[in-house]
Amino acid sequence: MGRKVTLATCSLNQWALDFDGNVLRILKSIEIAKAKGAKYRLGPELEICGYGCADHFYESDTLLHCFQVLKQLLESPVTQDIICDVGMPVMHHNVRYNCRVVFLNKKVLLIRPKMLLADHGNNREFRWFSPWSQPRHVEEYFLPRMIQDVTGQVTVPFGDAVLSTKDTCIGSEICAELWNARSPHVDMSLDGVEIFTNSSASYHELRKADQRVNLVKSATTKSGGIYLFANQKGCDGDRLYYDGCSMIAINGDIVAQGVQFSLDDVEVITATLDLEDVRSYRGERCHPHMEYEHKPYQRIKVDFSLSDCKDIFLPTHQPVEWVFHSPEEEIRLASSFLSVVEWTAPPQPALCTPCVCRSVKRSEMAVNRQVLEDVQRLVCDLSYKPEDPRELCGRLFTTCYMASENSSEDTRNRAKELAAQIGSNHLNINIDMAVKGLLGIFSAMMGKWPKFRVNGGSSRENLALQNVQARVRMILAYLFAQLCLWAQGKPGGLLVLGSANVDESLTGYFTKYDCSSADINPIGGVSKMDLKSFLQYCVEHFQLTALKRRNCLLHQLGILAAPPTAELEPLTEGQVSQTDEADMGMTYSELSVIGRLRKISKCGPYSMFCKLIHSWRETCSPSQVAAKVKHFFKMYSVNRHKMTTVTPSYHAESYGPDDNRFDLRPFLYNTRWSWQFRCIDHEVSMMEGGYVESV
Repeated sequence: MGRKVTLATCSLNQWALDFDGNVLRILKSIEIAKAKGAKYRLGPELEICGYGCADHFYESDTLLHCFQVLKQLLESPVTQDIICDVGMPVMHHNVRYNCRVVFLNKKVLLIRPKMLLADHGNNREFRWFSPWSQPRHVEEYFLPRMIQDVTGQVTVPFGDAVLSTKDTCIGSEICAELWNARSPHVDMSLDGVEIFTNSSASYHELRKADQRVNLVKSATTKSGGIYLFANQKGCDGDRLYYDGCSMIAINGDIVAQGVQFSLDDVEVITATLDLEDVRSYRGERCHPHMEYEHKPYQRIKVDFSLSDCKDIFLPTHQPVEWVFHSPEEEIRLASSFLSVVEWTAPPQPALCTPCVCRSVKRSEMAVNRQVLEDVQRLVCDLSYKPEDPRELCGRLFTTCYMASENSSEDTRNRAKELAAQIGSNHLNINIDMAVKGLLGIFSAMMGKWPKFRVNGGSSRENLALQNVQARVRMILAYLFAQLCLWAQGKPGGLLVLGSANVDESLTGYFTKYDCSSADINPIGGVSKMDLKSFLQYCVEHFQLTALKRRNCLLHQLGILAAPPTAELEPLTEGQVSQTDEADMGMTYSELSVIGRLRKISKCGPYSMFCKLIHSWRETCSPSQVAAKVKHFFKMYSVNRHKMTTVTPSYHAESYGPDDNRFDLRPFLYNTRWSWQFRCIDHEVSMMEGGYVESV
């Protein structure tokens, strides 16, 4: 009696509209799955066209090319004798759906549309798709003629149905349906479905992986059954990074785990599992007295078996313990950007490229030819084989310390020492000539020379003098990015790396079109507190002593201990007098709390005040809390316009202020917040008038 099934799920580095590359990766994953003995292969969501097509989903070309790829898949000998489950958009009755297309041996078995769309965070599926709103309802779908010519079918089932093979029953969920309170797997399990599949395009956020794992484990703990989870990997041409993490679970246990961050374009995991384990689990724990009250699922009969009658000697996979990465490891592994960076910025962006260089191990390149070819293409040397991470970093990465008369010798030394330890090609220049040239043009026209505040200037003069330094650095960064390789007689150019983080973006603590403006910003979606932890991680794992070392003789702090500073105002006796936290009027730790309340807890000024008077009661009085909340919202609303031009960064933090898609808010405010602040003042007056004990 056949009872053991071998199933495959995968993570693919699919790219929006890269139909040639996407179909090759799909075919490769099916080939690997078959080689491992699998009879069912599950792929990521919308894998044929790529999940990130955005408004290209409106184009009829996208639908046409998806069916052309499907035709190629149906005709390929690679897809024979294995049930293939692929994702693509399908239009039915002039309505566009996000679908799974399941086929076997040149026959389409079922087109299953997504029923619960993702429309939160960075997801906007309702913009392009409609949900299938008829549970357990199936209609006929008329196949395009190009598909009819291959399959010999005119119509196929379209809707919420399940597959019934000779030995088991298989039902589909699509991405967000697992996260929903009314997940389909509950009803499917009550109707006898034993294998659940979930094709996802679940993007990376720090600390998110455990949520996926817990959801999959919970689904099979309460319902019993086998659960296959497939996910995309890579960037897909947008601000999101998809981190893989495909998995297979049975009865609450993970039995196969994919890599969360990998350089492989195609990763396939398989598991051999015993269907009788599902039946025994359900018989005792889940279903002994339950009756299914709803209309049963239509079963699409499939003349195919996932198991083999001679499987008695086939071992089954046993539970594994999922090892989660720390947030610092996630930052390191998700960083994959090559760039030029000016060293007045924080050191965290400069550490991203060395982290990538350490990830490109010789052993990986020996196994994965594509990784080696990518490295050779980047360095413009087809014979190159990296021997050492520092040496590879020197080939890819240029750092440039752009000093001014306001820069300290301590910062210059820290930059030089860290650059030497990571192996970057380091430059050291002075921008004073360019700054004075610009000020000279202004003075010649206007007849005045602006002064810093410490020299008797106004706040407007002080800010303008800081901004001109910051903007000169942006111009020079792009100039060196375009021409420094040319000057060295090398081909190609460099990308410019930005350095603003989530908390600075929240308050607008950066100059518009300054060193925050770049081609890409690897830390733009990460909080300052996580970045400080990341620096400590680099000290411990990469022996980058420049981050921590302290020179007692020179009274020089290491980078970790040095106060964050823009170094745009004059020094006091050779020492930095300007710090970020003093300029912002609050600490980065306080900003992190405020940022989470604003975005995750959906707090306006009044609600934020009401929460913080409790959580900060040991350190701040109600009037001090009120002052901090009002100061934050003042800075936030005055500077929100900067988010419309901020450098793209990969989304990493759940309270990010990215104006592009994640945090949709006005960029022009009435910055007085008069009604909201009056409500706060009323509460403060009540507390100070004798009602403090209630707090």
